[in-house]
Amino acid sequence: MGQVVSLAEIESFVSKARSNSQSIVLANGHFDLLHVGHVRYLKAAKREGDILIVGVNSDDSTRRLKGVGRPIVNAVGRAEIVAALSVVDLAVIFQGDDVSMLVTLLRPDVHCKGTDYLEENVPERDLVCKVGGRTRVVGDRKEHGTSDLITTVMNRFSN
Repeated sequence: MGQVVSLAEIESFVSKARSNSQSIVLANGHFDLLHVGHVRYLKAAKREGDILIVGVNSDDSTRRLKGVGRPIVNAVGRAEIVAALSVVDLAVIFQGDDVSMLVTLLRPDVHCKGTDYLEENVPERDLVCKVGGRTRVVGDRKEHGTSDLITTVMNRFSN
């Protein structure tokens, strides 16, 4: 089980991992209402290397990208839930609408995105390549979504 760390703490962890010849995998997302698609994505990301670091979008970022009423769970809670998964080594909350800042800071060997992307259209792909990493699209087909889950709950329990 992983832990939630700050941006200040993460650099020393990555440095230690690299000194032990461990590869760094970066995955990221909002993880607002964790569902099976998230779990499958993170399990597949973990298979890409030794240390899985998961970037969790901040509340402001989630609000901008997902819309009114989001996030449902605050960033601290979302990061703690993600870090509790056995495949996750570290979770970190990041600001911004994409994960470029974490890519620059961590220089991951692999950056994983879910199957709602193609490798060619991952926004950070060029930056990942520039820092010496590669981009992989992992997980199962995009058949699960937090928005769909919210709609199901609303429909099922509204009168």
